[in-house]
Amino acid sequence: MSRSLVLGIGNLLLTDDGAGVHAARLIAQHLAGRSDVQVLDGGTLSFSLEPIIAGTERLIVLDAMQLGAPPGTVQRFLDAEVDQLLRRARLSVHEIGLRDVLEISRLADSCPRQRALVGIQPESLDWGTECTAPVAAALETMSRIALGLLAAWPGHARL
Repeated sequence: MSRSLVLGIGNLLLTDDGAGVHAARLIAQHLAGRSDVQVLDGGTLSFSLEPIIAGTERLIVLDAMQLGAPPGTVQRFLDAEVDQLLRRARLSVHEIGLRDVLEISRLADSCPRQRALVGIQPESLDWGTECTAPVAAALETMSRIALGLLAAWPGHARL
């Protein structure tokens, strides 16, 4: 079982909504052959992911989020910041799903010790399989932030 999970969530048919999945694919290329990190396409997030999330020590979620910033802006949230963010009233469908999955893990006393959420401000959520230009240009930044977190967390070999 991997000690860390990178979970890209989003709908690949809704332009920038799929940014988390696109970034996870970039990360998977960087981590090819590593057994200590699992990278998954979580789609639109469902309760079926809870046992996978619960079995990890460290969790990084990548998702398109309303950050109130220019399109392509990337922000990271760590541990208590993730919890505070998920408690706010206005959440996207993915954030509600993430909140529920983490709450189930918490109730089962199996919530990952370290949690991060790397969000990117979308420009469009219209039908389409490609991200808009500002979001596509920021996917590498999103990936580097996640890889940096993995490298900084204890117990990981150098990335």
